[in-house]
Amino acid sequence: MQIAMLGPLEVTADAGVPVPVTGARLRRLLILLALDADRVVDTGRLIDGLWEDEPPAGAANALQALVSRLRRTVPDVPIESHPTGYRLAVEPAAVDVSRFEQLVGTGRALLRSDPPGAATALADALDLWRGPALADVADAAFARGPAARLDELRLSAVEQRIDARLASGEAAALVPELHALVRAHPVRERFAGQLIRALRAANRPAEALAAYAWLRSTLAETLGTEPAPELAALHLELLR
Repeated sequence: MQIAMLGPLEVTADAGVPVPVTGARLRRLLILLALDADRVVDTGRLIDGLWEDEPPAGAANALQALVSRLRRTVPDVPIESHPTGYRLAVEPAAVDVSRFEQLVGTGRALLRSDPPGAATALADALDLWRGPALADVADAAFARGPAARLDELRLSAVEQRIDARLASGEAAALVPELHALVRAHPVRERFAGQLIRALRAANRPAEALAAYAWLRSTLAETLGTEPAPELAALHLELLR
């Protein structure tokens, strides 16, 4: 059983056969449980996540009925009842969110000692994304924090993958991707710094200086700030 939430919810059985989960409330319940796979999720937290400010009368009974429906709809999903709540009894690795976090951790740990290995682990992590995180519950209050955290972790993983590939001598190949990332995230200094370093390593110093000038102008107009000291130092190196 695999549960994917880095994009629209997808559930596949052991043989890789897609398992449909129909109904927005059932999908929300499964996502709530999968975010804490292999841990008991408190009944109150499930009720808040499912109905927010408008829980039904007899909410605990309504939750129990919804869990029963989910068990019937997706028989392979093991949901255990506990005195304080419910547990999705699957290994965290069966959920793409957990696999993503594990692969990012592996990539980070390898950055200094094995840049190519780090790049591979981080690329594998990023390949798990099929769309916005928790797309089925984007408007739910309970999903905003986890989705924002995952989005930031995704950007951080992109930055670290690029660092790993720069350390592996792939600067020239990274320039087009970095130009696109800088356009998409104009005040994210790390992408701009990586672009400048990639251009310098690719023997394109004039373009690197232009990229720094663009960053400095963008930060001044948008945030009223100057580039970070390490980027200012890199600029001086380019000038020399």
